[in-house]
Amino acid sequence: MSTTEKHHFQAEIQQLLDIVIHSLYTDKEIFVRELISNAADACEKLRFTQAAGTAVYQSETVPGIAITTGEKTITITDTGIGMTHGELVENLGTIAHSGTKAFLKQLAEDKKPDTKLIGQFGVGFYSAFMVATNVTVLSRSLAPDAQGWRWTSQGTGGYEIEPAGDLPRGTAITLQLKDDASEFAEADNLERIIKRYSNFVQYPIELNGKRLNTVQAIWARSKNEIKPEEYTEFYHFLGHDDAEPRYRLHFTADAPLAIQALLFVPERNFETLGMARIESEVNLYCKKVMIQDKAKGLFPEWLRFLKGVVDSEDLPLNISRETMQDSSLLKKLNGVLTGRFLKFLDEQAEKEAGTYAKFYEQYNRFLKEGVVSDYQHKDALGKLLRYESSALPKGAQTSLAEYVKRLPEGQKEIYFLIGQNREAVESSPYYEVFQARKFEVLFLYDPWDEFVMDHLRQFDGKDLRSAEKAELDVAEPTKKEGTLSDDDATALAAWIKETLGDRISAVRPSKRLVDSPAVVLEADKFMTSTMRRIMKSMKRDTDAPDIVKHDLEINPAHPLMSRLNAMRQADPALAGKVAEQVLDSARVAAGLMEDPRAMLKRINELLEQVLTAKA
Repeated sequence: MSTTEKHHFQAEIQQLLDIVIHSLYTDKEIFVRELISNAADACEKLRFTQAAGTAVYQSETVPGIAITTGEKTITITDTGIGMTHGELVENLGTIAHSGTKAFLKQLAEDKKPDTKLIGQFGVGFYSAFMVATNVTVLSRSLAPDAQGWRWTSQGTGGYEIEPAGDLPRGTAITLQLKDDASEFAEADNLERIIKRYSNFVQYPIELNGKRLNTVQAIWARSKNEIKPEEYTEFYHFLGHDDAEPRYRLHFTADAPLAIQALLFVPERNFETLGMARIESEVNLYCKKVMIQDKAKGLFPEWLRFLKGVVDSEDLPLNISRETMQDSSLLKKLNGVLTGRFLKFLDEQAEKEAGTYAKFYEQYNRFLKEGVVSDYQHKDALGKLLRYESSALPKGAQTSLAEYVKRLPEGQKEIYFLIGQNREAVESSPYYEVFQARKFEVLFLYDPWDEFVMDHLRQFDGKDLRSAEKAELDVAEPTKKEGTLSDDDATALAAWIKETLGDRISAVRPSKRLVDSPAVVLEADKFMTSTMRRIMKSMKRDTDAPDIVKHDLEINPAHPLMSRLNAMRQADPALAGKVAEQVLDSARVAAGLMEDPRAMLKRINELLEQVLTAKA
């Protein structure tokens, strides 16, 4: 008499099975990860059972996972908790029975399905039928008086269960592969898949007798137990980089999410080594099983230089573990991880300023990108910015917080000025008023810092203000001999505006200039000369005329202006050329002169007139 039991899948169970096999998994190799994950879960359950003092069959057998291949077959064996007859029916025959109807209803309504199905026997197990024509399960429970059972199914209609005699404790799953999936029985291919997804499973994994997972998941260990050389070895393995990492952050968190993270900052910025835009190399794990390599959305784009691992038990994943199901939770995870890393950088900058300076030299562009693109973290990023300052020697850098500490009483703004280098900035007409009043100015040499300051806007309650836009006067200027009176200065300004016509928006006497005869200013209060140059460089039609007009401020105390005022009456034609040259010289000083040909021709004419007059 046959002892084989035949069971039929219910209609909704068969429907779910079809979905799992044909729709929910986009990559067939995922079945390896799912079956190994289930085997690891079985081993973990055995460990807890033994720790509780429960009697266990073959207690001397160490939990582990062994995989063997044959002609179009794969067998995955674990020495874990095993299953009884009832557990085989419940776990493998009902496919996460408790949520099946709700799951199907959600799919039919195009809603997100119940994410708790993942990790249970059933759904992950049935991914095997993507590649197998027949699946056989041999299992014996840990109970001392249990017996072995054989479960078989072709994935259609139902399954069979029959006694299997005295089996060893645990579960062995054998897959008879389809013709178009025979490559999964190739040892090299299978080894690659296992190392990709299951390399850090805590129980030994052997493939045809060869131990595969020899690298430990050190992120799950206590920091006090890990030696520095272990961290370095792990970084070399994970990051494919033979250099020492610049920084290492290893932390755990319980709230608002359970997180174990190990992050590294490479010594070098690979984007500046002539390489293309790099991608994040932080892999996402759940209980040491990889969910996604180079996980998208785990960190903001401006932290793409990070390498490492993030492991969280709280992730609600879709049924194939391939993508995050709940975008709001991913956003929360992103926020927690980013905030923790920025706090770490702030601590390191305070603790080891020299090391941070080397990091900043390599990675400042990423931080600036964050200020411009990430409103949520721009204030924290502002603390990490470093610039040269008029209050410090050349080469020394300061933070914005240190600048604020040095502010004299009454100063409400943080001033900055952009130029190619320190010499250019210190000789700029925009800097003269600050130098005269001994106001500290940050010196910015990266043109994109203009956008950084524009997005940051404030720091510690102080407005960030470009020196070009600062409405400062030279305090109690010394009246030099020959300085124009207020009436003469106003009259000269009016004459220059009339002479230059539409080339300039307005002309006025300046209260900010000390040594320069004139300066051009953007009429737009939100625009600066540096930003104008950047925008011009981004224009596709480089032949288009620059119709932007500037304001011109003249220095009544400069000898050139007093002599120009006298010349405009004695020789209006020559004075007109000088006025034009004053404007162009100011434009050169501001970096706004694109085509100097007309200016050079005028200079030659002026030189000729001067030399003729002297002859």
